[in-house]
Amino acid sequence: MKISLAVLDRQFQLHQAEYEAAALRALRSGWYILGPEVEGFEREFAAYVGTKYAVAVNSGLDALTLTVRALGIGAGDEVLVPANTYIATALAVTENGAKPVFVEPDEAYGIAADRIEAAITEATRAIMVVHLYGQASDMDAIRAVAARHAIPVIEDCAQSHGARYAGYMTGALGRAGCFSFYPTKNLGAFGDAGAVTTDDAELAAMLRKLRNYGSKVKYHNEVAGVNSRMDEIQAALLRTKLQHLPELVAERRRIAARYDAAIQNPHIVLPKVRDAKGDHVYHQYVVRTKARDAFQAYLKEAGIETVIHYPIPPHLAECYARLGGRRGDFPIAERYADEVLSLPMFNGMRVEEADYVIATINAWKGA
Repeated sequence: MKISLAVLDRQFQLHQAEYEAAALRALRSGWYILGPEVEGFEREFAAYVGTKYAVAVNSGLDALTLTVRALGIGAGDEVLVPANTYIATALAVTENGAKPVFVEPDEAYGIAADRIEAAITEATRAIMVVHLYGQASDMDAIRAVAARHAIPVIEDCAQSHGARYAGYMTGALGRAGCFSFYPTKNLGAFGDAGAVTTDDAELAAMLRKLRNYGSKVKYHNEVAGVNSRMDEIQAALLRTKLQHLPELVAERRRIAARYDAAIQNPHIVLPKVRDAKGDHVYHQYVVRTKARDAFQAYLKEAGIETVIHYPIPPHLAECYARLGGRRGDFPIAERYADEVLSLPMFNGMRVEEADYVIATINAWKGA
């Protein structure tokens, strides 16, 4: 049996007629940039997350980068980021001339709340949390530290569409929530797209300017902006998928529950749900093993595709050599990078496929 990490066309086929109707609606409208579909998606996504505003942009990276810029963070400033995140989190900081200050993760892969305070300096201008793999970070503790130091919290929600913490959606727990709608996401577009959610009217207004060349009125450029506009077709498709997001999340949780209950191998560490305050939407189902490379090769031989999220922590990335990071600086993040492996997890995954993954893992004798 061959099993891919993700099979995107199955969820498309589930609601194919609705997606095709939405795309045709946008095409026939004759309005393809910053029109009624984008406005409709912004309104509906803000309502879903529970914020006053949503600003649609071109990608998750743009959502992060423009949020940092809109908060006035730049040269000489520092932003705390998890040491085990995807490079985009750090890129959003350095793109604005600021410095990422890395903080070790906790056992559930989020930024360790009890390590944040020690990393704060007079130059710290924000704490950027990442709800990695689909689970909310320890937001009560993080927000308490942020409040003591009057520092805004930026949420990287690229993997946490639909996840809650203490009754609130991720994206509604900080000054701003930054979302990616890359096709593999739980709420994935059919191309690149992103959005920022916030209750801050001034921040939303600035983001709207920044995404459109720094202009609120055409040809009146108030700030130096960029071209980061979600197109009408993607907005129409996202509006359609948003209606089905609860069922898509519920399906991923059922697959994860099957894995949780049936994978029984002493060499494998299963995902940990941090506590009862938060939940997990399983954008990725990530296990760990000390013999990760051998385990991955074993699964590949059995026809099971896996991916390492992520093999190189940002402080060791070649592009950040100038920051002077060395192996050993963040041993927890580095250990995770050496041990994590994402198993197949996608909407439309069949029971027999999940059971094959489970049986193959349980048969592994270790390395």
